[in-house]
Order: sequence, then structure tokens, then C-alpha cells
Amino acid sequence: MASSVPELYGRIAKRFGELIADCPPGRWQDPSPCPGWTARDVVAHVVANHRRAVAGLDRSGFSALGRGEDPARAWDTASREIEAALRDPAKARTPLGEEFGSLPFEEFVRRMACADTLIHGWDLARATGQDEVLDSEAVAMATDILLPEDEDIRMPMAFGARIPSAPDAGDQTRLLNFLGREV
Repeated sequence: MASSVPELYGRIAKRFGELIADCPPGRWQDPSPCPGWTARDVVAHVVANHRRAVAGLDRSGFSALGRGEDPARAWDTASREIEAALRDPAKARTPLGEEFGSLPFEEFVRRMACADTLIHGWDLARATGQDEVLDSEAVAMATDILLPEDEDIRMPMAFGARIPSAPDAGDQTRLLNFLGREV
């Protein structure tokens, strides 16, 4: 049985938080699989996307992760705000603005926050030498969402060119290769 969006998001968010908490102190400036981004840049990107989504509920402003801001604290706050909005039926159904494709908040979280946080969780794990195994249900969901958007996601600062996968590659490897990540 498929998990609900709040359940799936909760697992992905928890894992991302663990990767942040377990990041060795000297690894924050290590390069990530995202060209030009460090491990800290990956976290900053995911935190900013979460803040942007929550701000979309009331059309308020949001800020990126500040230089002196603690990544773990920023992530904890951002992910808790997403979880709280998902638990509120009115907020979960609230359509976000055109910038978000006018999707209801819960659908936006399913599409963007789950897939974005999942993939960048792998990037963070790779950059910091941590366990790279992704949630298999989330991998299947991200694959279903991203494969049909193939050409639309190939742009600078998004996803690179596909990398061919070995015939015996698992689902996680096939998804990461599809998104231009070498495994």
C-alpha cells in the first residue's frame, strides 16, 4: 500500500535531517554531485525550497539559508513547517500561486519537496561520505514524476544529461543516472 504524502514526506525529511546531523564538521565545504555546490549549498537549496513552499501558502516572503545560520536548526524548522501545513486540511488543499503551477500545497510537496529532498539527500550523503541508500517507495514516486518531464528538467542548475545505466542496475541507480548523477 502506498504511503500518504505526509508519511512519505516525513520519512524523506527525517532522513535528510539525519544526514545533516551526522555530517562530519569538516565536510560542509566538500563538493557535492551538483556542479559548483558544496554540501552546505545542497542543504541551503533544500531549505530555501521548503521556505518558499510555506511562503506560497500565504504569499509571504522567504529567505535563503544565511551564512551564519545553523543548517540543522534551519532544516528542522523548515521541515516542521511543511509537516504542520500537511496536517492542516485547509492548508494542504490550498492552491499555491502560478510560480508553483497553481498546485495544491500537498501535491506540490509530493512532486517537488519529496523528489527534491530525496535526490538532494543522496547528493548530501555522497558529498559527506554517508549512507546513500534512498527510500525505495520515494524512488518509485520520484521516477514516476520525473521521467515524463525528461526534457523539461534538462537545464543549467537543474539536472544534467542522462547517464546510461547498466542492465542490472537497481531502481535507485537508474533514477540517479537518469538525473545525471554518476553512481
